[in-house]
Amino acid sequence: MTALPRLLIAVSLCLLAAGTAHAAKISSVEIRGLDEAMELNVRTALSAVDAIGRETSGRRIGYLLREAERETREALEPFGYYSPTITVERTRDGVTTVVGDEPAAAAPGDAATTDPATADDAARTRAANTSPNTSPVAVTITVQLGEPVTVRRADVGIDGEGSRDRYLREDLAAFEPDVGAVFDHALYEASKTRITRRLAERGYFDADFLTRRVEVTRAERAADIDLRWTSGPRYDMGEITIVQSPRRVLRPGIVDQLVYWEQGSYYHQGKLDRFRESLAKLDYFSSIDIVPHPEDAVDGQVPVTVTLTPAKRSIYTAGLSYGTDSGAGVRLGVERRYVNDRGHKALAQIDYAQRRKTATLQYRVPAFAWLDGWYTASLQFADEQTDYIDTRRIALVGSRSGQINRRLNAVASVTALRERWSYVDRVQTLPFPAPPVEYRYATFLYPSLRGEYIDADDRIFPRDAIGVTAEVKGGLEGVGSDANFLQTHAIGRWYQGIGARNRLIVRAEAGSTWTNALVQMPPSLRFFAGGDRSIRGYGYREVGPSNVGADGKRYALGAKNVVTASAEFERYFNDSWGAAVFVDTGDAFDDTPDLRTGVGVGARWRSPVGPVRIDIARGLNDPDSAFELYLNIGADW
Repeated sequence: MTALPRLLIAVSLCLLAAGTAHAAKISSVEIRGLDEAMELNVRTALSAVDAIGRETSGRRIGYLLREAERETREALEPFGYYSPTITVERTRDGVTTVVGDEPAAAAPGDAATTDPATADDAARTRAANTSPNTSPVAVTITVQLGEPVTVRRADVGIDGEGSRDRYLREDLAAFEPDVGAVFDHALYEASKTRITRRLAERGYFDADFLTRRVEVTRAERAADIDLRWTSGPRYDMGEITIVQSPRRVLRPGIVDQLVYWEQGSYYHQGKLDRFRESLAKLDYFSSIDIVPHPEDAVDGQVPVTVTLTPAKRSIYTAGLSYGTDSGAGVRLGVERRYVNDRGHKALAQIDYAQRRKTATLQYRVPAFAWLDGWYTASLQFADEQTDYIDTRRIALVGSRSGQINRRLNAVASVTALRERWSYVDRVQTLPFPAPPVEYRYATFLYPSLRGEYIDADDRIFPRDAIGVTAEVKGGLEGVGSDANFLQTHAIGRWYQGIGARNRLIVRAEAGSTWTNALVQMPPSLRFFAGGDRSIRGYGYREVGPSNVGADGKRYALGAKNVVTASAEFERYFNDSWGAAVFVDTGDAFDDTPDLRTGVGVGARWRSPVGPVRIDIARGLNDPDSAFELYLNIGADW
């Protein structure tokens, strides 16, 4: 056989041997020496991570592992680490090798120098001894970060009219990273974006970068920042055009009253945001589109177009309800978002349960003078027939609400109340007819002032929030009231996040009534304690001066004063589910409090419609106290 056929046979056998190789898999990629944020960024950048569990050729796996060192290095640069020591290891069949330390494979040209007479025999031997290894490969990447790059020099500033803007100067002073700090790319980009956005928010629409450069000297582990803007002139608020489309539901003057700024005043995005909030609270429109047009500015004034899409005029509601104190019931309601083109609203609602019934009629008129809010007239009828109380009342309330600022709302009202009630005095144990019910009657006419302050990072699931609701009311005997009284009531809540998944919730309540005729005060003007959002571990309104009902349980009569407090710790195991432990204490009392304390545990679910809380608690003051179960859906405010 000549040399050429032998060489062709050898090459064919080598190709045949290579073709019998099977694909392998990367089973895992472990990253050591990094914190959580760095590890996540590295893992996202690694091509080897994308190949986990996939059948991959040996040649491709080798390439991915050689690339892992470069990809890891680049992924650490945003955190300021430009010179880390990175070791990539592969483990197969219990044998660990460092990538890059393996013996170099023979170059393809080496085979051509083999004696042609023996080439076919060598090829046959290699093919016979080839046994493709398909065992999975585990990858370990170990990182020693070394010294980070720090900011050596920072020239960050604004030229032009914006250099005198107090808020922009505050943003510049807070720019991160500062000289001497680790050059963190994320902080740098966030600070740069914040100032760029602030320039636009405050009307510097011609702002642009003068310089935007960061030089990193690896050998000196130093970064030099050159970042400057030119602000250009500040624009003013121009003409505002309001369009209701596809149909007009309100006369133009109604919406125009919400525009609180003067044309020609300085431009600020916050003015438009507040205008949007005011429009949204009116609940007339399903869509609110506010667009400034700086490109059409005339004499430095930016025109604004507001497009409003009307919402559905009528809202109908229906549902079933159940409460341990009220029984099974049905709820029906209808609301007219706009009765006429003046923006008046109307509401009718019925809550009809076995032992508690309410019916409400309400009419609201928008009020924009002085404070955004509503003039409201409401008529409510309530009837409650339980094992310990028989009460009916009708109340007519006129009120004016107003938003003082973004955190504080106030309501001033006058209430005309007529109430009839009777408590069950004792359990009927003797075989005699029950005595006739003796009803008490009360009429009160009194003003009240209520304020609500909420400062929260999130109204649905707050982690940094404080809220206080306070109310004061009072009436005079002979001026529409059967007795003199003055009453105050306040509730405070504080939320504090602890770590990524924990919350501490503290609540406190205090209320007091000054009157010399407590017996004349109807149940709706007395204080009660016990139950959910009061003292868990006790029944609804169970705590305080009481009688024994026909079911043998104690029921509160209501008191002049109330004080309650609660501390709760929540621990979430993931983004949706968690658990809680809590302790509640307090009392409703006339003279001296006799505190009742309950403890319990609960489950928490962050549902799409708001928090869902299921609690089980037991009172500590009565050894025979039963466990109480509570279900609560929705935010606390």
